Amino acid sequence: MRRILSSLALTVAVAGAAVATPVTAEAGPRAPDGGDRGPKSTWTEADKSGFGTSRSRGSNVWFTLQGGRTSEVFYPDLSTPSVRSLELSVTDRAGSFVDRASRDMTTTVSRPDERSLRFASVHEDGSGRYRLVEEHVTDPRRDAYVVRVRLVSLDGAAYRVRVHYDPALDNSGMDDRGSRAGRALVATDGRVSTALVARPSLRDLRPGRARPGNLRQAATIRGLDGRAGRRSATLSLGFGRQPARALRVADRARTTSWSRSAAAYDRGWHRYLRSLREVPASAVDVRAEYLSSALVLAAAEDKQNPGAFVASPSAPWVWGNEVEDLSSPSGAYHLVWSRDAYEFGTALWAAGDERAARRIVDWLFEVQQKPDGSFPQNSDVAGTPVWSELQLDEVALPIVLARLVGRTGPRTYRGVRRAADFVAGFVDEETGRRAPFSPQERWENQSGYSPNSIAGQVAGLVSAADIARRHGDRRSARRWLRLADRWERRLQDRTVTTNGPLSPTPYYLRLSKDGDPDAGTTYAIGDGGPSEVDQRLVVDPSFLTLVRWGIEEPEDPTVLSTLDVIDRELRVDTPHGPFWHRFSFDGYGETRTGGEWSPTDDDSFQTLGRAWPLLTGERGEYAVSAGQDGVPYLRAMAAAAGPSGMLAEQVWDGRAPTGDPCCPLGENTRAATPLTWSHAALVRLAWTIERERPADRLGLVAERYGD
Repeated sequence: MRRILSSLALTVAVAGAAVATPVTAEAGPRAPDGGDRGPKSTWTEADKSGFGTSRSRGSNVWFTLQGGRTSEVFYPDLSTPSVRSLELSVTDRAGSFVDRASRDMTTTVSRPDERSLRFASVHEDGSGRYRLVEEHVTDPRRDAYVVRVRLVSLDGAAYRVRVHYDPALDNSGMDDRGSRAGRALVATDGRVSTALVARPSLRDLRPGRARPGNLRQAATIRGLDGRAGRRSATLSLGFGRQPARALRVADRARTTSWSRSAAAYDRGWHRYLRSLREVPASAVDVRAEYLSSALVLAAAEDKQNPGAFVASPSAPWVWGNEVEDLSSPSGAYHLVWSRDAYEFGTALWAAGDERAARRIVDWLFEVQQKPDGSFPQNSDVAGTPVWSELQLDEVALPIVLARLVGRTGPRTYRGVRRAADFVAGFVDEETGRRAPFSPQERWENQSGYSPNSIAGQVAGLVSAADIARRHGDRRSARRWLRLADRWERRLQDRTVTTNGPLSPTPYYLRLSKDGDPDAGTTYAIGDGGPSEVDQRLVVDPSFLTLVRWGIEEPEDPTVLSTLDVIDRELRVDTPHGPFWHRFSFDGYGETRTGGEWSPTDDDSFQTLGRAWPLLTGERGEYAVSAGQDGVPYLRAMAAAAGPSGMLAEQVWDGRAPTGDPCCPLGENTRAATPLTWSHAALVRLAWTIERERPADRLGLVAERYGD
């Protein structure tokens, strides 16, 4: 349980030993101890238009942008959001109106420098009175988020800019306390503290709640009225464990000029891009999005735990709304999956960041569960498991990545051996079935024999055998290879139906529940889908991993037959190009009118899974394997991104009713944005096209089963 401080006053040591002024709490819900905690704190929506951090490890702060405001800011690591929002509003001197950026202005977000994660937000009021511009960076030298604010009066009138700050310290917004220290707004929960200052200073400070609860603070920026000579200011939000530390950090960031902070921020990302391989010729037409993807991918790594890359800095749909405890703490996408880590590592390796790819391997085997050798379904960036299910591809893929990036020394091999033995000896407690049966497959809500999961397990055992031979462990190598060969020989027997209703020729299923793909075994899809569906009606493009890794040939008749089925059942054609749904009857997506996803009962059909850009990337990798042109798929992915280069988990698929659609067809929905996997898929596809073969294909696997 989180510790809540009992003191109601906060004394802050700052330059002049200022004493913070406590305030009276507002009315709200009662806490279990009888205290007033205020309205329930939630996270913001998932459709982020910006995600940034300095490249330096001297700043453990990441920011996001959403809906015209700064949304979650992370500190001290990427599993810990500590700010819900920081938003500006504009009013006149008489207070005759108040325009909030998130609700009353039209906002355009961009990256002024395509080689950096510095963002600019331009707010327009719609009536031509003023223009409000924000630029966002983190201070490369310290734990501070810095925003340059520029207000231009277009009609000559004087305006005021107000700052609205909603902290949610240490991954919770229900135990924060506020105060003021001089011209600073201070917040703390005893574990994380923030201090908000400005240059020029803040005035009319409203420090919020003195009693622990949902804190909201506000202040006006002094001297910023939009007229000549009074048009710019800088906000600095400092972080630290204690308030005094946060104040020192904020003050030092405030006294550093904006131009100096922004230039240092940009230089860090410029140096990083120069350390990579040149943008491949295949990506010249989508250069801006390639660079954006490379930057987002690198920014998703935690700095205190090198090698830990999170799935996304967003909390999609209901995950941000404190429903059924799904988002408290935020969890979900702010975590590390070994499957995602494989995707990130292969993209980084292809792009030339070999050290980052190896850091991923080191981190994975550091958090490997002992003594059994499995890996957590997911964990925070420190390696603490969060969800508790088991997926055998997540156990096998770290082995494949280790072999790909050459992390094969004695220390890594100890982990490889444990993981390979776990896969080889796995028996499901519930069904008694042995591997390659997996309790969960790639999409994490079904058990069975999955072509994708089996591909991972086969590649993992073959990779482990190769590493074992390097260490003289020939006995283990022979045992793992015999098992991998057996699973590969029986692959189609377990996953290909010959009598399914979707085609007169055999095709791969998403999975078979019992290893008999010709049986009409039924199961519940989940996420509001059918409670009983014949497994032969459910297909999934993920079987293409078999081709990517060389386990099956691209011209294999069953592969070609399944592609036809997939395109009839799951393909979405958009103005940008083709995208695909995850699997038949998928319900993980917006409602039929564009509302956010939430858990629903079987057979409700209230939500619809939309199309996924990463699947377009994988289809492009298949095209290259088959000797076809992969560039149209790369262009489709790039075109799906928002104006600032952020790629979502899903794009709008245009399914009716579309009178008031969520989003333009083939562009980002309200799903997790940016999704690190989407960006990794774009980078890897670019290099697959460049090399004319899948960038993560291991010759030792392909030579054994295909090439």
